[in-house]
Amino acid sequence: MERHYGVRHHGPGSARALLRALDEQRPDVVLIEGPPEADDLVGWAANDALVPPVALLGYVTDRPGTAAYWPFAVFSPEWQAIRWAVSHDVPVRFFDLPWAYRTERDEESREQQRVRPVDPIGELAAAAGYDDPERWWEDVIEHRGTPAFEAIAEAMAAIRAGAPDDPEDLAREAHMRTVLRAARRTHGNIAVVCGAWHVPALTAKVPATADAALLKGRKKAKVTFTWVPWTYGRLASWQGYGAGVRSPGWYHHLFTTEDEVITRWLVRAGGVLRDDGVPVSSAHVIESVRLAEALAVLRGRPLAGLDEVTEAARAVLCEGDELRLDLIGRRLVVSERLGEVPDDMPAVPLARDLAAQQRTLRLKPSPLEAELKLDLRRETDLGRSRLLHRLRLLGVPWGEPADRGGGKGTFRETWHLRWQPEYAVALVEASGYGTTVLAAATARLVEKACRSEVLAEVTALVEAAMLAGLPDAYPPVLRALDTRAALDADVTHLMAAIPPLARTLRYGDVRGTDLGALGTVTAALLSRVYAGLASAVLSLSDEAADQLRGYADAVHAAVGLLDDAGLRERWLDTLASLTGRADLHGLLAGRFTRVLYEADRLDRAETRRRMGLMLTAGVPPAVAARWVEGFLAGGGLLLVHDAALLALVDEWLAALGPDAFTEALPLLRRTFGTFAAPERRSIGERVAGAADRVGDPERRVDHEVAGLALPTLGALLGREIGRREIENVGSTT
Repeated sequence: MERHYGVRHHGPGSARALLRALDEQRPDVVLIEGPPEADDLVGWAANDALVPPVALLGYVTDRPGTAAYWPFAVFSPEWQAIRWAVSHDVPVRFFDLPWAYRTERDEESREQQRVRPVDPIGELAAAAGYDDPERWWEDVIEHRGTPAFEAIAEAMAAIRAGAPDDPEDLAREAHMRTVLRAARRTHGNIAVVCGAWHVPALTAKVPATADAALLKGRKKAKVTFTWVPWTYGRLASWQGYGAGVRSPGWYHHLFTTEDEVITRWLVRAGGVLRDDGVPVSSAHVIESVRLAEALAVLRGRPLAGLDEVTEAARAVLCEGDELRLDLIGRRLVVSERLGEVPDDMPAVPLARDLAAQQRTLRLKPSPLEAELKLDLRRETDLGRSRLLHRLRLLGVPWGEPADRGGGKGTFRETWHLRWQPEYAVALVEASGYGTTVLAAATARLVEKACRSEVLAEVTALVEAAMLAGLPDAYPPVLRALDTRAALDADVTHLMAAIPPLARTLRYGDVRGTDLGALGTVTAALLSRVYAGLASAVLSLSDEAADQLRGYADAVHAAVGLLDDAGLRERWLDTLASLTGRADLHGLLAGRFTRVLYEADRLDRAETRRRMGLMLTAGVPPAVAARWVEGFLAGGGLLLVHDAALLALVDEWLAALGPDAFTEALPLLRRTFGTFAAPERRSIGERVAGAADRVGDPERRVDHEVAGLALPTLGALLGREIGRREIENVGSTT
């Protein structure tokens, strides 16, 4: 006896029907579509610690980046066939074309999802008058009580008769037939479980010589397989998985729920909303069940499906709120259930070391995004922080820092965590650097430092070594830093290198890091910046000046972190010597003046004098505006608290002619746009108050002119502007 069970991958209806068919047939061998290299891993299905969703991971042994997955959910027919065979002591084998023969092709096209020439389920749904293949599948398969393997095989044969051949499918089916012929010689009762698309090809009469000719000449690579955790999110078709389903969470519910399927689903939906603080009562659930069943009757469906329960949830549970419905969709319809594998599952040593650290640090991976707040004074939290930083160096961004640029100066650290199944491949790729996370991260960091050609990249790696707690990486990284610094004469590159070094020196003690000679290297770089800045500021375009201002701001902040008053004073001396130069770009002149003012190197009188010199009629408006931009950008409180500075700017603006004002306006708008809203409001109030106190009629609001504009403004705003508002225009403006 030989039976072919054509299934839909990850179809719960197919899985239920298949289990009934296997109980009836009682085969003495089961052949399943899948990679034969994983045959030795089938026995793990009997281990209760292997919890779906899981996936077979295959990778080329000497090229771990070339990898592929074969996911299984609890409702996957192939998974249920494996479980049935293992529990009944029946031999089970994968009989697809070995992946080792397909690695070259997969490596070339792994960025593109292979698409079969036709969508068989879509074709059958269209023939039945359905515009939604998923709804057709539910009505015909999921809601049936009896298997339909013969009917599906006949339908697939009809579709394939008029469809173009896929060369990849032809090769796979040739190998499947070859394995099937061999099985017939040793077994008399065979069950074949494969995608329904392949059944017509496997039952066709094809000579063995033709199959052998089709498979001849294929190269075989050395591959390794293991089980890895998977998620329902990665099983969904919208993630690009060609054999995926739209709603894995819903399919899981259909397969695992024995009775009251709709009621239990909507009870769970209500629970999702209640967990999020939405008040949902029993009456809500009862009415939503009634609505779902009524919709199914109106649409002539045998049972309510996902469309009906979704519409019922939208109308009753969510009260029309799409955000609440999206919440149900993420947590229930798709679900982010994460599978589990046994601790002793064969894996690369690096993955085993990570698993051990996750247990020690009580940091369990989850596919749901979670916030993790750490106190680095606690040994466990410090270990968690170092592990997450080390993994980022290895290309496993399990955690993303909540604030990359800050937070290093405190004992607090916040991370956003989310585990992705593909990190398993990244761990395999990184295993070439070491057998532990610490060793691999150290080796990877040193390699990056040796290969980096930009000084700022090396200094960022110094900071990374501090954050990840990699003491053995410091000597080679500092040597690379010395080499790059000696060869790099660009002052901007030197300036870009300073902030990471300063943060490392300032906050290394928070993490218990011995920094040694790093302070000497940092001081040497700063000395070169001080010496080279005078030539770097010559003949700059507006864009170059803006870029240099950013570097100068970063260096100023970095110098403030260092516990070295001499370095800070030398920095301020350098800026003071530059501000007196006539050829200094206005943006930089304004910025350096601001820095000196805040450092008490300039008093208010001198600062006002310098601003007054720039805001005179003899200075072109664009040049003056650039000076103002440099002086004020990011700091509106100066104008709030210093009335004399505010008056200088106000008087300068009032004196500009129409053309000059138009020329200066974009720069001023950009400058004032950096102020916080309360700062802008306070400045406006002070300017308006000063105008009223001065009593200058030219500076008062012309109510008659403003009144002419307000009706048009009212039309733009969509409401009528009343007389009272026109009379009170001064207060409203």
